[in-house]
Amino acid sequence: MVKVIAFDVNETLLDLRPLDLAFDRLGLGGLRAQWFAQMLQISFVGGLTGDYVDFSTAQKAALSMLAERQGLTVTSQKVTEVVSLMSSLPAHPEVADALGRLRQSSLTLVALTNSPGPIAEAQVTGSGIRGHFDAVISADSVKRLKPAPEPYLAVAKAFDVGIGEVRLVAAHWWDVSGALAAGCAAAFVARPGMVLNPIGRRPDIIGADLSAVADRILAVDV
Repeated sequence: MVKVIAFDVNETLLDLRPLDLAFDRLGLGGLRAQWFAQMLQISFVGGLTGDYVDFSTAQKAALSMLAERQGLTVTSQKVTEVVSLMSSLPAHPEVADALGRLRQSSLTLVALTNSPGPIAEAQVTGSGIRGHFDAVISADSVKRLKPAPEPYLAVAKAFDVGIGEVRLVAAHWWDVSGALAAGCAAAFVARPGMVLNPIGRRPDIIGADLSAVADRILAVDV
């Protein structure tokens, strides 16, 4: 029986589209998705090689790599300015209401993100959704980023529940796969452009947005 719902933050709860203007100003218009993918690659390689890279450092490195690939020179100050915008992203329109409905249930809600702790707190606070969570847990606290098992296990440990009593909610297939491999239940938020891995494990809940996913969680887990 699921008791704790852990929510990924970036793209799942928060909308990254406001970053597009900053990318346009750097001459990197339309390349935000490539930047995010490059950032993940840097993070994952760090995890695989045992050379840990925190999410913010990976974001900065990815932006520098993307600019170099486009033949552009971007100062470290500009890189830092763009990455700092990650702390002030808005929530997707349906998120606050969906979290509010889940908050009224018996379930424990936690934000589980790869962002470093201070940035994670700034993100959920600035977007107005911090009050819906019992805790904000950063994978940086265990020095292993999702989809490694340690962040999901950290949620179970924090609330003294079994790993099978945790459900991860995310808009990223790799996060869902990591949670399922760790022993969690999972739910996939199929936002535009987000799809599941066709050869990976599949979650029992899939919805077009967080509202649809919340409906299914309330029907299945409460």
